[in-house]
Amino acid sequence: MSVEMETCPASAPFFGFMGVTSALVFANIGAAYGTAKSGVGISSMGVMNPGLVMRNIIPVVMAGVLGIYGLIVAVIIQGSIVAPQNGLAQYSLYTGFAHLAAGLCCGLSGLAAGMAIGIVGDAGVRAVGQQEKLFVGMILILIFAEALGLYGLIVALILSQNSFICEGNN
Repeated sequence: MSVEMETCPASAPFFGFMGVTSALVFANIGAAYGTAKSGVGISSMGVMNPGLVMRNIIPVVMAGVLGIYGLIVAVIIQGSIVAPQNGLAQYSLYTGFAHLAAGLCCGLSGLAAGMAIGIVGDAGVRAVGQQEKLFVGMILILIFAEALGLYGLIVALILSQNSFICEGNN
């Protein structure tokens, strides 16, 4: 029994576009959660110690960077998706799967990092509001949380470069 799989079906770009969508949407959900959760902590801390509000805005900035990671990967993947020419697919299933993997890698890493930044940022800025010596410790934890998103970006950039070119004879 032999199963022949089409290398360059017309549906292949769907997977590439889903990679674009997942990179941007999941990274932005992480950024939004991190911003909102940290913002609540800053607002709560600011009532008791308003002088520290600007110093403790760092978690919000770090969460916002995660959205930029998703945007970068989405733009790179989108620029690699090739439209059919003369009725023949130019974009392979292999490339579509690689772009989907890249988008999911960046997006879900950004989501996880955003959740970590939000939780640490919320608790951290409240603690710094009561004891300023905890600031450096909070920043170190936030850096390690941000690194999770950066790892996803790096792997996504590597994955997005995988491609197979259709010769038009599929």
